[in-house]
Amino acid sequence: MTEERDNLTRRTGRVLKIIQQISGTPRYWTRQRLARHYEISERMITKDLEMMRINLGFKVKSDGEGYYFVDLPQMPTTNFSLPEAIALLTAARTAQAIPGINSGELATAIARLESIFPDDMRPYLRDVLDRLPRSAEGTHRQRMLALLHRAYYERSRLRIVYQSTQNEEGIQREIEPYEILPYGRSWHVIAYDSRRQDVIQFKCDRIQKGEILDQHYEIPGHFNLDEYLGDGWGMLRGIAQQVEDVILHFDATAGRWASEERWHKSQENEFQPDGSFILRFHVGVTPEMIHWLLYYGERVEVVEPQWLRYEVREAHRKAWERR
Repeated sequence: MTEERDNLTRRTGRVLKIIQQISGTPRYWTRQRLARHYEISERMITKDLEMMRINLGFKVKSDGEGYYFVDLPQMPTTNFSLPEAIALLTAARTAQAIPGINSGELATAIARLESIFPDDMRPYLRDVLDRLPRSAEGTHRQRMLALLHRAYYERSRLRIVYQSTQNEEGIQREIEPYEILPYGRSWHVIAYDSRRQDVIQFKCDRIQKGEILDQHYEIPGHFNLDEYLGDGWGMLRGIAQQVEDVILHFDATAGRWASEERWHKSQENEFQPDGSFILRFHVGVTPEMIHWLLYYGERVEVVEPQWLRYEVREAHRKAWERR
């Protein structure tokens, strides 16, 4: 019963996110793209769309390019007392630092809430409620992350000083954040870089300074994080081997750790009768993946491919010879 309730909760959350995606970028999201984005079957996406049509009454259609809503239901108007309006506005401002909330709808909601108050009162409210920073130094990671999230949710361009692996001194850039995500023990920003005129990734800990600019941007509707990162392992794009099947056998202890995480979009976990786990991937192997395998030591065996099995074995042998 608990499992069924959890599945229903996950499905309901997914349906609400799909509604946001289709309304935000009409005619972009196809059934195949949605299935790939949520890592489920197209059959499940079809059921989600049926839930929108039948249970929720949404008129969702597709013209061959992607889904769109014929019309969306309007919420009835509601009156708020002054304390209620201040509480809602405070909550909306706080939500600007929370991942997963559509920034466009949030900005509209904040603007409508602010319109409730008299003109003379709005500047004071903004001074009190605007807690997120407009600038940050790289030595303060939490403040830098707050700045990046503010720029992302307000869709404001950032001027940063970034220290790459090739340069000891930081280089000034102007970026438009598309995604902010944790990876390993660090955080990364996927952003359009006006200097390179391309979408590239930045490691947050290498951002020495950051400042929000009074310039706004929009994230292209066709941008997809999975497509951007490709089929390689990890965040290192462009250095992956050819995509192939990788089969790993973890013992019971390491298998529980490894199977609880989602390491790659192609991951499949198979629990074995003896308590161990088989993990399967269809992935382009990177040096990062080899380092990950070495971390587990004798608790993991590379079953396929043979060349990767040899690489891991040789790395362990060389480490042993240095003792």
